Amino acid sequence: MLKKLRIQNFKGWQDTGEIEMAPLTLFFGANSSGKSSIGQFLMMLKQTVESPDRKAVLYPGGKNSAVQLGSFHDMVYKRDLKNKIQFDYCWTLPETFSGSYPYKTDKGESVMQFAGNELAFHAEIGMAAEALSSLALSKFYYELLEDDSAQLTVGMKRHEEKAKYKFDASPHEPKRTQGRPWPFDAPVRFYGFPDEVVAYHQQAEFVQELNLRHEKLFNSLCYLGPLRIKPDRLYTWSGVEPESVGYAGENSIAAILAASDREISMGKRQKFYPLKATIAQKLKEMGLIESFEVEAISEKRREYEVKVRPKGAPNLVDLPDVGFGISQVLPVLVQCFYAPVGSIIIMEQPEIHLHPSAQSALADVMIDVINSKERRNGKGSEDRNIQLIIETHSEHFLRRLQRRIAEGKITQDSVSAYFANVNKAQATLDSLQIDEYGNIQNWPENFFGDEMGDISAQALAGIEKRSRENKAKQEVSE
Repeated sequence: MLKKLRIQNFKGWQDTGEIEMAPLTLFFGANSSGKSSIGQFLMMLKQTVESPDRKAVLYPGGKNSAVQLGSFHDMVYKRDLKNKIQFDYCWTLPETFSGSYPYKTDKGESVMQFAGNELAFHAEIGMAAEALSSLALSKFYYELLEDDSAQLTVGMKRHEEKAKYKFDASPHEPKRTQGRPWPFDAPVRFYGFPDEVVAYHQQAEFVQELNLRHEKLFNSLCYLGPLRIKPDRLYTWSGVEPESVGYAGENSIAAILAASDREISMGKRQKFYPLKATIAQKLKEMGLIESFEVEAISEKRREYEVKVRPKGAPNLVDLPDVGFGISQVLPVLVQCFYAPVGSIIIMEQPEIHLHPSAQSALADVMIDVINSKERRNGKGSEDRNIQLIIETHSEHFLRRLQRRIAEGKITQDSVSAYFANVNKAQATLDSLQIDEYGNIQNWPENFFGDEMGDISAQALAGIEKRSRENKAKQEVSE
């Protein structure tokens, strides 16, 4: 789970400042305020990690990518190639990372031992000094933390003139193997130690484990965009288990069918239900339908149809024959409950096409997601440890979360909310201070529009209108 994030010189952000992440992290703001850029940046890093090109420092995306950010010139702040994109993040590890290595001392040799349950990462990327058409990783380093205290710092820094890299470690550098101290080649992508680091140092295999831990972090990211695919009357499933519902929800029905062995519970002492039944129940709780079915049209064909019974309707109908909001929120629900244990789910506008009461109910669903448990084939049980990163415009969604915090259904520490403020000379990402009673202490001006201004203006206009009408009546009577 991500704990902290900071991005500098990326798109409209000169500096987001340190973002404190929580199990449920929300980003609000006006259109084109930069809030979407945060999720896009994380997805670009995921694309880079999964790119087959180990030498590509960043992969901004292609035709079939989650995000397509163009060139470095398009991404860097103010399109100034002198700027470097810098980023920091910290995440918790599912198990303790530990190891040891020998290092030289004035009296001979000693052993450095380390252990930690969190990793922090920093990197700087810009145009190479020797060739402004080439992108280069200026430096990167990892910090292994135990209770927020650094136990080990390792990284690499580029020598701009020689275009080679130097390996650094603190508080002690691993003892080198015998031989000439050759400089190192370029790192792997934006985060990885090359094989030479292990070859040139004794017992330095732990740096490759750092590479692996980093890759696991970004493999856990899932993304669902704001525009979901239209529903079909028939769905074909080959029997393959999809990694996620897809960027536009195109694999939602396949995910439901593939999860027949999985059961979900909404938390402690709550019953477990199959994933399909969980989805149906959440749609019903949101006031959208009465029932939901996914059925094969024939035993000999791998084609399926989705049937729903809308509220107040006597019969089941095909998914395309009901309101668009149902088909748009379905991928949201499936992604939330289908994602593997430990997933980080990034979603843009999950509330799109939903009426206000359904938007409020969606907030309750998200609370259930971060509290949920899972088991397979009726055996065992484990916390799903899902983290949700949501960009939203919904006042109703936030108001329901505030209420649930006041009611004690979710703790204030489980929610982190930010507002992208573009009313200043320099865009800022302002943390919303939510207290234990659900109150927002620093509510931004006109956060969701000028509601009180509209009410006052309506009342004043009504008074003036009645005054004119009464005056007109008096003139007629005279």
